Amino acid sequence: MKVIDIINEAKESGKKRFSFELLPPLKGDGLHSIFDAIDSLMPYNPAFINVTTHREEMKYVERPDGLIEKHVVRRRPGTTGVCARIKQKYGIEVVPHVICGGQTKYDIEDLLIDLDFLSIKNILALRGDAMPGTHRFTPTVGGHSHADALVRQISDMNKGIFLDAEPNTSHCSDFCIGVAGYPEKHAESPNYLTDLGYLKQKIDAGAEYIATQISYSTEKLLRFRDKCTQIGINAPILPGLKPFATKAQLTVLPQTFAVDLPQLLVDKVQACKDNDDVKKVGIEWGIKQGEELLREGFPILHFYTMTRTQQVQEIVRELIINN
Repeated sequence: MKVIDIINEAKESGKKRFSFELLPPLKGDGLHSIFDAIDSLMPYNPAFINVTTHREEMKYVERPDGLIEKHVVRRRPGTTGVCARIKQKYGIEVVPHVICGGQTKYDIEDLLIDLDFLSIKNILALRGDAMPGTHRFTPTVGGHSHADALVRQISDMNKGIFLDAEPNTSHCSDFCIGVAGYPEKHAESPNYLTDLGYLKQKIDAGAEYIATQISYSTEKLLRFRDKCTQIGINAPILPGLKPFATKAQLTVLPQTFAVDLPQLLVDKVQACKDNDDVKKVGIEWGIKQGEELLREGFPILHFYTMTRTQQVQEIVRELIINN
C-alpha cells in the first residue's frame, strides 16, 4: 500500500496513526536491534516504517610502510535489505531513504530497479548530508545536486523513462515519493520563504507528501502548514517528533538539526536532576505536542527513534491507545 493511501485513509477514518524511523545496523551487526525496536511498537499499529540511508565516509589506514591509504566505507550499509526483511517478516509498509549524496544517477536507477523488483513501493527522496568531515554538500560526479532532481528521476521511472534509453512502457515503476520539509528552515537556505520555494519544486517534480524535520514547537509546525498552503503546496504533512532524552541534547539537537528549542522545554530540561528526569519531560512534551497536532488534523505523527523506542512506546500508548 502506498503511504499517500495510508495517509488518506487515516484522514478519512479519523483514526490516530503514527509512523517511525529506524537506523540500519552498523556493519557487522545483525538485525536483532531492528527487530526488538519494531516488536516494541507493533502492538500500537504503526502506519509504516522508514529506514535511513547513510552515505560513504573516508577511512584512513596506515600501511606497514608508513604511508596512509584512503578507503571509502559505509558504516551503516544495507538499507534495501533491511527494508525487504522488515516487509517480509512483519507485512508492514517500509520507506527506504534514497539520497543523492554518494551516488550517480545510474547508481540511483539501479537501486530503484531493485526496490521495484522487491515490491517496495514507497520512497523518501532526500539530497542527504555532506560527507562526514566536510562542511558543504558536494554532489557526486554524475549525480544530483538537489532533491527535486532526484524526485524527477523517480517520477520518470514511474512513466517508464530510464536514463539514456527510449521510454520502456512494458513496465513502469509505481513509487510513492515523500520528501523532507523544514518547519524552521533548512540550515543552508538563505531564508524561510526561499526554503519553502525549494520544497514546492520537489512537490511540483512529483512528490506526494512531506515528512518534516524535528520540531518541538506546535506553533511553528502550524505556521509551516499554513505557509505551504499559501504558496500552493497541498501535499499532506507528517510532523516529525523526537522525544527529548538527555541534557546534552540541549546543544546537540540545535547543532545537528538546526532546530530552535522552545524556552519552556529548555527550562524544564535544565531543571531536571538527571537524564531519567529528562526522559520523563520528553514523554510529557511528546504527549502534549502530539495531542495538539492530532487535534489540528495532522493525519500521522512521525517519530525519529534512532532505534530507541521506550519513550515513543509511552507516548503512542497515551495518544493512540488510551484516547
